[in-house]
Amino acid sequence: MILAIVDVQEMVIVKELYAYHTFVDHCKKLLQTARENGMEVVFVRHDDGYELTKGVEGFEIFEAFSPLPGERIFDKHVNSAFKESGLLSYLKEKGENKVMIAGAQTEYCIDATIKGGFEHGLEIIVPAYCNTTVDNEFLSGEETYRYYNEMMWNRRYAKCIPFEKALELIKEERSNC
Repeated sequence: MILAIVDVQEMVIVKELYAYHTFVDHCKKLLQTARENGMEVVFVRHDDGYELTKGVEGFEIFEAFSPLPGERIFDKHVNSAFKESGLLSYLKEKGENKVMIAGAQTEYCIDATIKGGFEHGLEIIVPAYCNTTVDNEFLSGEETYRYYNEMMWNRRYAKCIPFEKALELIKEERSNC
């Protein structure tokens, strides 16, 4: 299993995100636990070529989640982290088919990544409160989060699990290696 942290760029990780503090704390703890237990961590950055693109302030990964030396960063130009970013090829080369996903935004790139991973036969694990979004004209950030995590993804495209269970899985992976 690898931990993929998706689109946690400075411009995206803003205080208006649903459950902002919980999201940040959970992602930091996921990263810490994965690193302490020797699980590979990869990052995916969105580069739309316009607003959120290399060289623009806010493009880089949110400071609290900064990659460590040796942790790979994949850049993507569409919503799914698995389309033309190199991540899918990388996983196939490694023979890896289980991915724990965290990041932003729930209804955009996280949704596309989860469904894309499912389409490619990957086992996707989504820890609670490790994805988030902002309010939109149709739903609040909380409603969007709950819709995707509790209804749309779980037991269809992914295993949406309690946060503590995700930490246990990371620790179990180490003992299975």
